[in-house]
Amino acid sequence: MNKVYIDGQSGTTGLEIVKRLQDRSDIKLLMIPEDKRKDVETRKEYLNSADLVFLCLPDKASVEAVSLITNSNVKVIDASTAHRTVWTYGFSELGYKDKIASSQYVANPGCHASGCISILYPLIQKGLVNQTEQFSFFSLTGYSGGGKNMIYQYENEKTIDLEAPRIYGLNQYHKHLPEIKKVCGLEKDVFLNPIVCDYYRGMAVSLNVEMDYEKIYLVLKDWYRDSTLIQVEKTDLGMISANTMAGLDCMKLIVSGNSKMCTITSLFDNLGKGACGAAIQNMNIMLGFEEVEGLNIE
Repeated sequence: MNKVYIDGQSGTTGLEIVKRLQDRSDIKLLMIPEDKRKDVETRKEYLNSADLVFLCLPDKASVEAVSLITNSNVKVIDASTAHRTVWTYGFSELGYKDKIASSQYVANPGCHASGCISILYPLIQKGLVNQTEQFSFFSLTGYSGGGKNMIYQYENEKTIDLEAPRIYGLNQYHKHLPEIKKVCGLEKDVFLNPIVCDYYRGMAVSLNVEMDYEKIYLVLKDWYRDSTLIQVEKTDLGMISANTMAGLDCMKLIVSGNSKMCTITSLFDNLGKGACGAAIQNMNIMLGFEEVEGLNIE
């Protein structure tokens, strides 16, 4: 039975992965004692005794954790941004499944990046847009994406400014931008307007392009035709809610607009396909399980 260890199991992502894996009978979840979780020697022992390790840590701590792994048989999934432009990128629907399966080190995608890349990568690969263009994304997220401190603030110390959507990443140096540029092979930096709102979980990432929305729809529908976790729909009516996919590990792309202008919106859960669900999906691939084993898809 494969042994799995989560380094950083007390954080938002770590706790979510623990909750999802603790009842699985096809793995053995290694749980470090609470009073030893910051002890380097104990961590090193756990890191090297597992078949697969999740790193749910800040960037600097993730780099340190990797340096503690001396067992070449240990597979690693890093949920931080530390290795996203260096390691195998953990987004199987881009055609990366075989590479993920054969890799020792996999970088789990960022939540905003997952939305952006799910839209832009296929359009570039199919020649509908050019890698030399500059793109601008609008991204809504629930406050759980900000981690424990932000969750506590919204749920226990809410001030009037938290009742309205808040734009951040104002310097256009958001930590997810490098992976979007690298994975999509872009020549120019991407604009990203991330917005955190007063709801717990769920994301809506949108891109506007000057093109017939039917053409965009057909290309995206064909790209994801074999995907279990990503569906493509079209509509030019009603409204789109950012928490539509809350609690699920799948993603939905909504194509809307008219014959001249198109908006593509990627809907998913920031803790699902945007973090923990994607990490477990990658674990399944790396350990030889069914890709959707243990995922919430309905």
